[in-house]
Amino acid sequence: MPAAQNPSHDRPPTAAEARAAYLAAVGRITATGARDAAAEREELRDLSPELTRWLADRWLLAPGGERLSTPDRALRHIVSEHGRRLRETAERAGRDAEALDDVLSLLTAPRFDAREAVETEYFADREHTRKRLEELDALSREEFLAMRNSFPDAQVLDSSLAGDLDMLANGVRMRMLTSQQAVRSQAPARYLNALADAGAEVRVAPTVPLHMNILDRAIVIIGAGPGPQGEGGDVILHSTPVARCFCAVFTHAWDLARPHTESRPGRGRAGCELSAQEREVLALLATGAKDETIARRLACSDRTLRRLMNQIMEKLGTSSRFEAGVTAARLGLVN
Repeated sequence: MPAAQNPSHDRPPTAAEARAAYLAAVGRITATGARDAAAEREELRDLSPELTRWLADRWLLAPGGERLSTPDRALRHIVSEHGRRLRETAERAGRDAEALDDVLSLLTAPRFDAREAVETEYFADREHTRKRLEELDALSREEFLAMRNSFPDAQVLDSSLAGDLDMLANGVRMRMLTSQQAVRSQAPARYLNALADAGAEVRVAPTVPLHMNILDRAIVIIGAGPGPQGEGGDVILHSTPVARCFCAVFTHAWDLARPHTESRPGRGRAGCELSAQEREVLALLATGAKDETIARRLACSDRTLRRLMNQIMEKLGTSSRFEAGVTAARLGLVN
């Protein structure tokens, strides 16, 4: 066979080379007018191993490598082989589906002697607890239940608010139950109002039995409270059955509480009271601009800018720049 029709032994043939070599071999075999088996075997011995393998993989070479197959016969072999594999796959999938149904049916079977090992985490340092809670909150997908009989300082609440608003924005249903004593301070009241504005359900009860979070009815975080030596801590329980029990406690207390409806000055009408300059300040704050940049943009002094910020927070009924930004976004005052 000419070199152009029988690709080099040093490399696999390209598809174009293999097709050309096949057609050339067929042409020489059929040129005599009668298909001579001995002549055909002799012709095929001259094919390179790489070309022989290419033809065999496509069923263009009969098993044994002594005869060429026509394209229509090769196509029938390929279709037949794929049909066989598909039937085997279907049978295997049917067996797997049956096995899956059988195993799933056993999950609800009573296990009288079974005991569940509950994964427990304990934190004596409240700062470590907060970091762990941030990790767990980020995993929450459906529901976040919280009981609060006290709140941390305003700085911690502002930090927590950002994560809570992210959860609400991601579609997590949040219900917050707190005691009357806990909301008497300004910082907790502002925090709860911001949550309610973002879509959280907030209720207040005379007393709350626990300081607790429940995530997706699967993870429970409980404040352990002070011990006999004054020690305290937080316990995290990873158990759906245990979480169900605490959900029942939460639901009972929730049903007895009243909605938190405290209103703040300026809510719902602050937008129409803001001047064009105040709106520009809010827009620049939303871009992350610093005070000096904003003052330069407005051609005003730092003192004038601080006065503008105080006016904005007073009109929006907020006490921090962060809360002012949240409220402005809710009212559609910034893009």
